Amino acid sequence: MTGERLLVTLCTYNEAENLVQLIPEIHQRAPQADILVIDDNSPDGTGRLADEMAARDSRIHVLHRTGKLGLGTATLAGFRYAIEKDYDYVLNLDADFSHHPRHIPELLALMETADVAIGSRYVPGGGVIGWGLRRHFMSQGVNWYARLLLGLKTHDNSGSFRCYRVSRLAELDLDRIRARGYAFQEEILYRCRRIGCRFAESPITFEDRRYGQSKINMKEAVSALIVILRLGWENVRRLPVRRHVTSVS
Repeated sequence: MTGERLLVTLCTYNEAENLVQLIPEIHQRAPQADILVIDDNSPDGTGRLADEMAARDSRIHVLHRTGKLGLGTATLAGFRYAIEKDYDYVLNLDADFSHHPRHIPELLALMETADVAIGSRYVPGGGVIGWGLRRHFMSQGVNWYARLLLGLKTHDNSGSFRCYRVSRLAELDLDRIRARGYAFQEEILYRCRRIGCRFAESPITFEDRRYGQSKINMKEAVSALIVILRLGWENVRRLPVRRHVTSVS
């Protein structure tokens, strides 16, 4: 990726303990990367900590939002930033160390031929550490549901550890994205599939968060299922793809 610009996005809410360790780990694997912290006004001071880190390192940038507005909208904010700033690739990973930065080089290598590279728990060599039976069942069920309704061929459609080719994201009408929470992960893959993006998966080991509490709850899970069902209806009806190419001055 010599000469190509990479943006790593971290969507944060109460991740101060993780952030101070995570960013150096990312730069150890991808020293050329700029990092954008998208903070939803974390009560634990994550945003303030990110500002302090940015003041010491020009590769770190911070986007402050007014409150907890949802993972999907935070990720979209990162996409828009990457498009506006003319990056070549945008890579997103969770800010809690469940996606370890050691997997970043493998994802970047896939971008030689892919438009979307997925860090996958569900391909040979991938796996999960620290989950109970219920969470395994929920995750596998949602992935099966998404493949069935949305026509996705990829194995891990609910994880957020991914790298995208920014020029392909610029073709999407991002204002059309419905999901605000965790269903965003399935929806963006569906939108990318509709415009002919090439997908690739690389195995990762998902590890339960080091610090803080998980943001996943039953309300989020039910909301995700409803959004995927609506997208499935759109898929069945074969509604025309709306493209939006963003020009960068």
